[in-house]
Amino acid sequence: MSVNTLLITPPFTQLNTAYPATAYIKGFLESKNVKTTQLDLSIELFTAVFTSEFIDAIFKQAEMLGNKEFPLVLEQKQDYIDKVETVMDFLRVQEVTAAYQIVHQEFLPYGHRRIKLDKDLSAEFGKLGILDKAKHIATLFVEELGDFINANVDEFFSFTRYAEQIGRAASSFDELDECLQFETTLIEDEMLYLLNEQLQQDTYDLICFTIPFPGNLFSTLRCAQFIKQEYPTIKIGFGGGYCNTELRRLSDPRIFDFVDFITLDDGEGPLLKITDFLSGKIGEEQLERTYICKNDNVVYVNKKPNTIYHHTSLPAPSYVGLPTKKYLSFLDVMNPMHRMWSDGKWNKLTISKGCYWKKCSFCDVTLDYISNYENTTADNLVDKIEKIISETGITGFHFVDEAAPPKMLRALANKLLERKVFITWWTNIRFEKTFTTELCTLLSKSGCIAVTGGLEVASDRLLDKMKKGVDIGQVARVTKAFSNQNIMTHAYLMFGFPTETAQETIDSLEVVRQLFQNNCIQSAFWHQFACTSHSPVGKNPEEFDIKIIGPEFKGFAENDLYHEDPTGAEHHLYSQGLNIALNNYLNHKGFEIPLEKYFDFKVPKITLESNLIANYLK
Repeated sequence: MSVNTLLITPPFTQLNTAYPATAYIKGFLESKNVKTTQLDLSIELFTAVFTSEFIDAIFKQAEMLGNKEFPLVLEQKQDYIDKVETVMDFLRVQEVTAAYQIVHQEFLPYGHRRIKLDKDLSAEFGKLGILDKAKHIATLFVEELGDFINANVDEFFSFTRYAEQIGRAASSFDELDECLQFETTLIEDEMLYLLNEQLQQDTYDLICFTIPFPGNLFSTLRCAQFIKQEYPTIKIGFGGGYCNTELRRLSDPRIFDFVDFITLDDGEGPLLKITDFLSGKIGEEQLERTYICKNDNVVYVNKKPNTIYHHTSLPAPSYVGLPTKKYLSFLDVMNPMHRMWSDGKWNKLTISKGCYWKKCSFCDVTLDYISNYENTTADNLVDKIEKIISETGITGFHFVDEAAPPKMLRALANKLLERKVFITWWTNIRFEKTFTTELCTLLSKSGCIAVTGGLEVASDRLLDKMKKGVDIGQVARVTKAFSNQNIMTHAYLMFGFPTETAQETIDSLEVVRQLFQNNCIQSAFWHQFACTSHSPVGKNPEEFDIKIIGPEFKGFAENDLYHEDPTGAEHHLYSQGLNIALNNYLNHKGFEIPLEKYFDFKVPKITLESNLIANYLK
């Protein structure tokens, strides 16, 4: 008996492009003759919510409940109802003739987000083209409706997550369990209606949900709850990034009211074993990396040695069945690199599995998806690229590596040029000295338009403590080599690393200022250091002079740890000033403003020379 399998991406994941997890698994299972269908419930639900009929129902429910947050939206409700489908169509196709209609200042309503924009958008946009202006106005229109839904009808609603606040740091299953007893919301009813429509189309034996992030957990549980009630014979599996990261110490059996199998790490092997088990080919004890529940106890079944499917031998992801035409391009932020995450359709593919460096002390280097590094050949990659283009019609690729290896990028670029395969691509790298002018020129020729990489803390002492394997001089030269080839360069920045002083934070900001001023980087993003249980810092906090203070593990999820940093600065105070400064540099302004002006408290004077980066570039 073949096990008919349905793979589901739950709401809400990415809206501009397909999240690749189900495509990878479908490609693999079909190569093993397992009948597999995939459903992107995330884009299907979003598409169903933003229709005239559904938005009308949203307004009716808000009025019935007496909720009146965002009154500007409520006052113009008919305009939102009448025009929502026009806006959604435009965000899907971005036809220039429709753009002229959308930018016409009388066409769309002025809600709370749009009213903040200058009438001519020049402050925010400079001289953006008509399509971008229209895309931004259309995005604001949809976001205004999203704000209204969240405030008046469903507090869990958000564009790329759902009920994230109860999925994050859920060391206990209590709150999730309690919320699952509540009545379903209007949004959840629609989600379950769409799920049921899919379940009516075929007889499935196994339904697997990928849970990439905390913001996918609750919607997954809602769907699983529905399946258990209405289709009790169907088996359910969970896997994906959230499970791999947060459920490694799972002991609370209550989640098994909703699921039969929870797998860890690469899904291919465990899922194939589950289908073999369900078809009677193997016994339960033959399962791999899989949690099950026996006699009300959580049991981790992991037959050794595991069946290994090497990166080289895995088939290409299969995007068959995903609704390419339904994905939408949003333009919500002006940050040129962040824009690529929400704008444009990209096929997602990994060049290599894992990370070839795997030393950074803040990173989850003990987990399989980082520690288990495997490579493939350039021919194998280009074969996969051609197959994916034939299925999706899309020639944009986002290589979603932890850090793409320079040697592999060189081989890939040469192979793309040799085989005359024309694609546009971007990826994540380490700023290492192998990226010479010559290599950057080659990557640009092969279609590379952008790279992202971790600069983290612009302090050589802390970079050494982080085991980044780079220094500021090297980062300056490498980013400049990319920029000189018109490859946009984005730096991930971190503040609040253990023992980081106020002086180092301010000096870091000065390095970032100079990197922008010298056109080494065009985009960046600050985030505050988070201590996770799978990182060297989380595993050995005393080595980094910090103290872990919680949360207490109560049988469910474990990842983010609370910590005290007695020798470091008051890190949280710096967030606002760092971001205001960065926003200026992104918009090519504010370089002359003294750094202390960005903070509303006394900060140390810079100790670095004003031509530090310029000297490194010489």
